[in-house]
Amino acid sequence: MIILFKLSKMLKTSQQLDDRFVDKIVAKYLDRTDLTNSIAQKLPSILAIVALNLATGGNIEPALGSPIDLSINQSLVAQNQLTLIDMNGNGKLNNDLNLPKTGTEVQITNNRPLTLKEAIAIALQNNRDVRVSRLTISRSQAAVSQAQAAQAVQIGLTGNLTESGSPVFFDPQVASTSGSGTSTSARLSATYNIFTADRDASNVRAAQEQVNFDRLDLTRVEQQVQSNVVTAYYDLQAADATVLINRAAIEDATRSLSDARLQEKAGTGTKFDILTAEVQLGTTNQNLTSALGTQQTARKKIAQLLSVDNNTEFTAADKVQELGTWNYSIEESVVLAYKKRPELQQPLVNRTIAEQRQIAAAAGDAPQVSLFGNYNLSKSLSTSAAAQDDYSVGLQLSWSFWDGGAASAGATQQKVTQEISENQFTTQRNQIRYDVERAYYSLDTNKKNILTSTQALKQAEESLKLARLRFQAGVGTQTDVITAQSNLTTARGNRITAIVNYNRSLSSLRIATVLGD
Repeated sequence: MIILFKLSKMLKTSQQLDDRFVDKIVAKYLDRTDLTNSIAQKLPSILAIVALNLATGGNIEPALGSPIDLSINQSLVAQNQLTLIDMNGNGKLNNDLNLPKTGTEVQITNNRPLTLKEAIAIALQNNRDVRVSRLTISRSQAAVSQAQAAQAVQIGLTGNLTESGSPVFFDPQVASTSGSGTSTSARLSATYNIFTADRDASNVRAAQEQVNFDRLDLTRVEQQVQSNVVTAYYDLQAADATVLINRAAIEDATRSLSDARLQEKAGTGTKFDILTAEVQLGTTNQNLTSALGTQQTARKKIAQLLSVDNNTEFTAADKVQELGTWNYSIEESVVLAYKKRPELQQPLVNRTIAEQRQIAAAAGDAPQVSLFGNYNLSKSLSTSAAAQDDYSVGLQLSWSFWDGGAASAGATQQKVTQEISENQFTTQRNQIRYDVERAYYSLDTNKKNILTSTQALKQAEESLKLARLRFQAGVGTQTDVITAQSNLTTARGNRITAIVNYNRSLSSLRIATVLGD
């Protein structure tokens, strides 16, 4: 009880913890019947927290400053009321390791429309790779603090309790004149590295650069996730549009079959025309079945990328239309990508990390100078002699001037790593330029295809009207009508394909230049 109240007073006077918080802890333990056991179990943890809190000034954070903001804007998600992966109170994704055991647990019960912006927001919220990248940044920030700790004063305390006795088996004469006894001793030591040939500072700089690398990698992963979602969403749009096109083709084929039957009843048509129309209707039905299968696959793909619950299926809410224009020239686009793409900056950061590690490795066979101080205290427990103490301070020089070439080999490894990073930089630069130029030329091509396919669609619609009128007037054939129907279906598909491919290219340019979507 006394220990608990003394600890309470110490916590309050430290000015690092709120008084009400301390009182709440004390009251919690006073109300328990197993007070003694609780204090015995919890006191080491409480003292450790207090020591850490006092040592860090009440701010237990990585040395680089405030941690990265891991939150994501929830507005787009909330608007559509989509079911996300469960989050616990710490904002971490729950890893549900239980598998569904019945068919009803994976049965599709919800069908919700989804815009592209909502899909990207949900994917960035739920994607495990993104989450892992954020945790990697936190781990690297902790590594910086660990590296900086090597530059601080190192303080340690050791203690011994010794029982010494007389010889038992040998030299009995000594045994008769000497006795046994118990003694205790303790040593408080402190060391501080004054000169380490820049080893400790290089380790800190390497750890800080690793944080920068991980931040760039987070951007890269987010861009990859965004690219995957954009591709899947446009696949879904194309699949939905193909289903609509094939349903329209079935309506046209059904109408043609009806016209053929009416012509046969009027004596101006033949059984052959009816059979031809029926074959055409069967073909369009088969095309619709295939389109529906592709649509289901596209829906499953985007649901898998979004990592939502097992019971939701998505449809594309955005209409198939041009999303905008690209206002940069191809040269400006390439330069913009060079400036912003994380894949191009990562090799440079890796080279810097290798440079710092090379310095640290080379310091392995360099002189090391440190300042030390020791305080010793000893006391015999078997006699009434007074306790004895002493101290020592000084400088220590250590120099491993021959280590078999280990330090030199380590430095050589890091130098080779620098050359590897430089080669990776060149490879990434060429790949980024290719990605930008491919998307740019594809954007221009599909822009022209939109104009061409739009004109062709109008012509195909007019051609089908004329073919029907000619067939109904008895001057045309059913084959002309079927050919016109096929041309119209193709023209509709070509226009949808041109628009979707244009949007793909535009999104690829935006992602390649890190301008968002």
